[in-house]
This record gives sequence, C-alpha cells and structure tokens, in this order.
Amino acid sequence: MKISTKGRYGLTIMMALAKKHGEGPIALKLIAKEHSLSEHYLEQLISPLRNAGLVKSIRGAYGGYVLAKDAKTITAGDIIRVLEGPISPVEVMEDEEPAKRDLWIKIRDAVKNVLDNTTLYDLANYQGEGEQDSYMFYI
Repeated sequence: MKISTKGRYGLTIMMALAKKHGEGPIALKLIAKEHSLSEHYLEQLISPLRNAGLVKSIRGAYGGYVLAKDAKTITAGDIIRVLEGPISPVEVMEDEEPAKRDLWIKIRDAVKNVLDNTTLYDLANYQGEGEQDSYMFYI
C-alpha cells in the first residue's frame, strides 16, 4: 500500500489542527504556509475530512477549521480511510494458494493495526529520539 500525497497532507492538516487545539479556528492558509504546501490542494482535502465529521469549519473573518472530536479519539486509520479509501496493501484472491492468501491477510491486518492504534494525539505530540548523532571520521 502506498500512501499518496492526499493521505500525507491530510495527516499534516489534522496534526496541525491537533497541535493548535483550543486556540480557536486555524486557517488553511496558515497551515499551507507553515508546511510549504499548496493552499488550493489543502482546500480539496479538507472537504472530505469535514464531511466525515473529523473537522468543523468556522466562518467569518477569524474563521478556519477545528477538530470536530478529541484528538485522542481520531486515529491515523480514520484519516487515511477518508482520503485514500480502504486499507488493503494487497488484493486477497480467494483462488490463491492458502499460504500466500494468509500472508496477504496478515500484512493487511498489521497495517490496519498500526493505523488504527495510532491516534492523532500520538502524532501531534510525538517526541522522537531526536537527530541521530553524526559521526566524524578522520582520515
């Protein structure tokens, strides 16, 4: 399964909204500028997220978008399914050898498990291990 820019940028929008949760509506223009993305493209992605009930739009001079639910209840899988469709890295064919069919099902289930157990809160508050140390070699 390959996540397209729709899924990647959709996660970017949702993470930006989660990070600024409680600060009022966030304009897509601001998200686009902060992440060097096309505002027009983000506008195309926000509509399905709004229709799915993941974000709410606020109209007016100080309008923008806010999360419709708590970030702890929205999963990466929710976002990816809205923008990319069903999660299925390999099409499982019933007439395929049982061993291969079982492998494809295990791969699909593993991907679903990761996406469905990673919340938007987890992504927005991710604290990585930092930059990997670079080593200097003297010759």
